[in-house]
Amino acid sequence: MKALVIGAAGFVGKYLTAHLTEEYGDTVYATKLPSEQPELPGAEVYDLDILDQEAVSDLLKTLQPDCIYHLAAQSSVAVSWSRPDLTVDINIKGTLHILEAARSLAQKPRIMLIGSGEEYGYVKPEDCPLREDTKLRPANIYAVTKACAENLAAVYERAYGMWIVSVRAFNHVGPAQLPQFVVADFCKQAVEIAYGLREPVIRTGNLTPKRDFTDVRDIVRAYGALMRDGRSGEVYNVGSGKAMAISELLEEIRNLSDVPFRIETDPEKLRPTDLPLIEADISKLQSDTGWKPEYSLSETLIDTLDYWRRILKKEDAADSLTK
Repeated sequence: MKALVIGAAGFVGKYLTAHLTEEYGDTVYATKLPSEQPELPGAEVYDLDILDQEAVSDLLKTLQPDCIYHLAAQSSVAVSWSRPDLTVDINIKGTLHILEAARSLAQKPRIMLIGSGEEYGYVKPEDCPLREDTKLRPANIYAVTKACAENLAAVYERAYGMWIVSVRAFNHVGPAQLPQFVVADFCKQAVEIAYGLREPVIRTGNLTPKRDFTDVRDIVRAYGALMRDGRSGEVYNVGSGKAMAISELLEEIRNLSDVPFRIETDPEKLRPTDLPLIEADISKLQSDTGWKPEYSLSETLIDTLDYWRRILKKEDAADSLTK
C-alpha cells in the first residue's frame, strides 16, 4: 500500500512512518514543513504546507496514494488560546484542502482524519467512559476546530462516496514528545533536577483533572489497524480506556525517577478552562480491529525519562566542548 503521512515531522509522525514500514511493508511518503528536519528513515519525504491548496493538490496528483493519514495540526490546547487564528487555519482550512485534493483524484484514497478526545468537552462524570455517540461539547478552541474538521470529513464521505475514518485520539505520550505536553514536561523537569540543572521544584498547572494516557507506540498501532479494518464514515476513540489524575501521574514520575522535589503551581501553566475527567470507551475500536494497548503507563514513563536523560547528557556534553 502507498501510504501518505501528512504532518510527519510531529511527535506521532516518526512512530507512524516506522510502524507502517516495519509492520505492513507499506511504501511511505511523508510531508513536513520546509523548516523542519525530521528523521524519517524508510520514508520518501516532501515539503508541504497544507495551507497552500495548490501545493496539496499537486502532491496528491503526483503521488497517487492509496491511503492518507492526516496528522498535520496545531495540536496544543494552550497554543490554541494564544493563537486561535493559527489553530483555525491549520486545523480547519488545512483539512479542507486535503479533502478537496483527495476528492479530485480518479482513484480516491482512504483517509484517516485525526481528531481528539478534547472534542467531548464539558462531560459529566457519569458520561465516562465516553462513547463515540456522546454529544460533543468542546471546551477550548483546539477542540472546536477538531470537531469542525470531523464534520467536514463526514460531509465529504457522504456526499462524494469517499472512504474516511475519523479518530478521536486521547492523550498520547512517550519518548520525544515536546515538553509543552504534561508527561514530557514533568519527565524533563525531573531529569533536570537529577542532573542539578534546576532547583528541586517541579512547576505544574492544575493537577486535579483525570486524563486517559496511551503510549504513542500503541496509538500508531491503532491507526494502522483502523486504516485496514475500520468502517468508512465511522468515528473511533483511540485511548487506553483508563483515566488517571495528573497528580497521580506526577507521583508515579517521582517514584520512577527517584528524585525528591517539591511541587509548585505555575500560573503560566493554568488554562482558562480545565475539564475534570476525560476517559475513553474503546470497545468499538477493539471490536472492529482486535487492537489493545501493549505498553503500561510505567513502561512509557520509564522510556520517557530515559529519553530526557539521553538528550540532556548530549546537551551537557556539547556545552562542555564549547567552554
